Amino acid sequence: MHVLAQEQLRLDAGPVDYLLLALYFAFVLGIGLLARRSVSSSLDFFLSGRSLPAWVTGLAFIAANLGAVEIIGMSANGAQYGMPTMHYFWVGAIPAMLFLGVVMMPFYYGSKVRSVPEFMLRRFGKAAHLVNAISFAVAQLLIAGVNLFLLASIVNVLLGWPLWFSVIIAALIVLSYTGLGGLSAAIYNEVLQFFVIVAALLPLTIVGMIKVGGWSGLVDKVGTQYGANELSAWPGNELTGFGSNFLSVLGIVFGLGFVLAFGYWTTNFVEVQRAMASKSMSAAQRTPIIGAFPKMLIPFLVIIPGMIAGASVQEMMVFKQTGEGNVEYNDALLLLMRDLLPNGILGIALAGLLASFMAGMAANLSSFNTVFTYDIWQAYVIRNRPDSYYLSMGRWVTVGSTVIAIGTAFIASGYSNLMDYLQQLFSLFNAPLFATFILGMFWKRMTPAAGWSGLVLGTAASLSVFLMAETGVLDLPGQGASFVGAGAAFVVDILVSVVVSLATRPKPAAELVGLVYGLTPKEDRTASTTGEDAGWYRRPALLAGIVLVIVIILNIVFG
Repeated sequence: MHVLAQEQLRLDAGPVDYLLLALYFAFVLGIGLLARRSVSSSLDFFLSGRSLPAWVTGLAFIAANLGAVEIIGMSANGAQYGMPTMHYFWVGAIPAMLFLGVVMMPFYYGSKVRSVPEFMLRRFGKAAHLVNAISFAVAQLLIAGVNLFLLASIVNVLLGWPLWFSVIIAALIVLSYTGLGGLSAAIYNEVLQFFVIVAALLPLTIVGMIKVGGWSGLVDKVGTQYGANELSAWPGNELTGFGSNFLSVLGIVFGLGFVLAFGYWTTNFVEVQRAMASKSMSAAQRTPIIGAFPKMLIPFLVIIPGMIAGASVQEMMVFKQTGEGNVEYNDALLLLMRDLLPNGILGIALAGLLASFMAGMAANLSSFNTVFTYDIWQAYVIRNRPDSYYLSMGRWVTVGSTVIAIGTAFIASGYSNLMDYLQQLFSLFNAPLFATFILGMFWKRMTPAAGWSGLVLGTAASLSVFLMAETGVLDLPGQGASFVGAGAAFVVDILVSVVVSLATRPKPAAELVGLVYGLTPKEDRTASTTGEDAGWYRRPALLAGIVLVIVIILNIVFG
């Protein structure tokens, strides 16, 4: 992205575009000010007082994930790899989101914990809690930096301001509304941002498809220029970096579809926090399932434009064929906007991009401030203060984390495809956590000592794979290193946890009710079907079944 300030990427925005952007920012800050009125306790600030309806938390759930990673990272992947990128959605997201809603949400919501690390504290004790809280906090600051870097890059392209100045301005905007209204401000803004993002990407996709002659035109162009590999999702060898079809499919199904996806969606507090803000267990269960409906269709708004850019934008075609030129895959969407969108529509598209990066960064900040305040500061540093102390602490932590994110933004600037960087982070932080979580939830014999030792050694295994890939000991191009790293973290974590559990003493069964599947009465993990939760269309398992059928059909049609 070192080239973004160059003239060839300068977007020709007119007064009407700037007016639309100004209106959007006024709305965002207005929501922050309105949300502030409803914040009277730390639970209001960090978890919206557990009062939001399922459709709001469902859209926020998906918008929190529609950050820079999704929009720029997935369009970059689309430009580089083509259709195999669909796996990030149909294999690497939907099954895990449904599992979170149907199986895991009753434990999170029913145990009334305020965060994922707090669940770890109850199940495994302090050591596992502290390891999880610190690793989660570090991951959020690194990922917030990615969103901030891309947010600043757009400001830089639009206005020509220096990148460092753009980073600071972008950070201040997100800080202003997250610091004012806490999670409610972030969530209501995410709902607004969801609609703005769709309004931005839909016209771009439609105009792009018309330009290349519809679906058949895109298939012809991509097929003749880059071969049939980019036109079918399976086996996805280019994406995984494996030469063997069998290993590639195994990498996608086990590494991405199981370990990385389940690790991300079921234990990542950024996402789980949105469901925890729901008003009932049924609403909490439906949150990720409602989010799965738009999630299935988002690839058509991000991956397809990436493929169109790879097949029709001159600079991108030269870069893809020769590896030369002063653009990168991360620029795919901006190049397409530059070539295709008239003024007015360009303003909406830019507001959509800014919205996506702000949604992503606000999600990182609102989950970081909750975990840092409750799980590190209140648990280990300053205890037993009145609630008002932790509320103001949460606001100060939001300011501090924004300052750190400005620093981590410059780490992200070193990657030409940001998805590579992010998958690496997920394989380090999420894969081992998922292994500990899933074993601890279904195996009552797992002990507190196994909780923290599995996490530490699982993370070390993933880090070892990363270092071997970086130093050339393992030859894994594409995103293969993160798939292998995630698999290694999962397997090592499970093995260590089993061995340590058999050698140490477990917690008494009475302390594990509500935390372990077999020890929790069925009525405690079953949502109500009366009152506001009545109606077949509000039944989590039925909704999940509908989503699963559609995803299988999509895999067959585009596989």
